[in-house]
Amino acid sequence: MNQETNRSQELTKTSTRSDAMLATLAGLLSPGRGILAADESLPNLNRQFAALDMPSTPESRRDYREMLFSIPELDRRISGIILFEETLNQQTCDGTPMGRFLEQRGLIPGIKVDHGIVDLPGFPGEKITEGLDGLRERLSGYRESGARFTKWRAVISADDGHPSHACLEANVGALALFAALSHEAGLVPILEPEVLMDGGHTLARCEEVTTHVLDRLFSALSRRDVTLEWLLLKASMVLA
Repeated sequence: MNQETNRSQELTKTSTRSDAMLATLAGLLSPGRGILAADESLPNLNRQFAALDMPSTPESRRDYREMLFSIPELDRRISGIILFEETLNQQTCDGTPMGRFLEQRGLIPGIKVDHGIVDLPGFPGEKITEGLDGLRERLSGYRESGARFTKWRAVISADDGHPSHACLEANVGALALFAALSHEAGLVPILEPEVLMDGGHTLARCEEVTTHVLDRLFSALSRRDVTLEWLLLKASMVLA
């Protein structure tokens, strides 16, 4: 009897989670609107503030983003906003949690969950994205803070004989695991396998690498049994 009850509860939980993700997707993809990336890292924002001779503090960064998110009728053109972790965990000047602040303005809160790009050991010129450690627990916290979707970026070079098999499999594997963990938390993942524009590669080479990257990515998603209808793909442009 307990097993039947547990299974029924699990099915109900899964159904509720899938309904929530489909509602998020419908909102993000509403006609005439797009997703705003406001997830600049601290070093990036520090440089921008320094160029304007402004101090970069948690308070000044909050004020900047609160000003940005308060643009009148922003929700007419923007459906969702990707936040940096610091921003999601902040409150507005009047004490409203940032996730609730966005929802009150008809905007869907999201968050970048990767921890950035580092050199791939043993493979000069290639990169790997960090951030899987502790991700399950962090996703649960992000959900409680109001996030409804997530984003993870991987970078792949098409120049100088790249990517290696090791680099490609490491990055698509991380993207697939990120997607599976996001679904477990009831969050819609945005997957960004970016083939870099840097270098001397031709248009044909970029197309070849992009096709191969997407093929390996969707194979990795299939191995993880990830539901494709519950995710978004941010594809890179095919350019020389």
